[in-house]
Amino acid sequence: MKVKVQTLDAKSGGDIELNDEIFAVEPRADILHRVVTWQLVNRRAPARAARERSEVNRTGKKFGRQKGGGTARHGDRRAPIFIGGGKAHGPRARIFASSLNKKVRALGLKMALSAKAKDGNLVVIDNLDLPEGKTKELQSRLGKLGFGQTALVIDGEALNVGFARASSNLSSINLMPAAGANVYDIMRHETLVLTRAAVEKLEARFNG
Repeated sequence: MKVKVQTLDAKSGGDIELNDEIFAVEPRADILHRVVTWQLVNRRAPARAARERSEVNRTGKKFGRQKGGGTARHGDRRAPIFIGGGKAHGPRARIFASSLNKKVRALGLKMALSAKAKDGNLVVIDNLDLPEGKTKELQSRLGKLGFGQTALVIDGEALNVGFARASSNLSSINLMPAAGANVYDIMRHETLVLTRAAVEKLEARFNG
């Protein structure tokens, strides 16, 4: 698959040949759904348990005499109604984690990349060099580049410092290195923007 390369000045930067085994796979909604669900489940933090009555470190001595005190009959200070007592029916420790076959995860990423290419929402940029790294400078170029409402920009091994500084104040632009490319972030942005270095890293990731 041959795709035209742009520069940040919206000029032609030549062509690039994309690997059909990565960027021309027929997307399947069930595979994409499985991978996105797996990602979101594994992002959940574990639930912290609360100490119940039997787990509180307080005396077990009877609080007061059974009769004649004019108060309710209590066994010890660990009761939930006392300050420092155990939590009644508190949350239990839970770990939210799921596993997914590596081949399915890799296939899902290929399908996400292919879906953007198929819909015409894949843009390849020569590089992300911004001499001054100013937000105003970048914002003036975005309209010409056709990034849409939201764009995920994926760079090579390391992020371009100037572009990262310029895009940090733009809510419509998210930037990440090629190593962090994932199905969920690709699918939730309107446009996927790859640099030449990102294409090389992604193809090496699947071929290595």
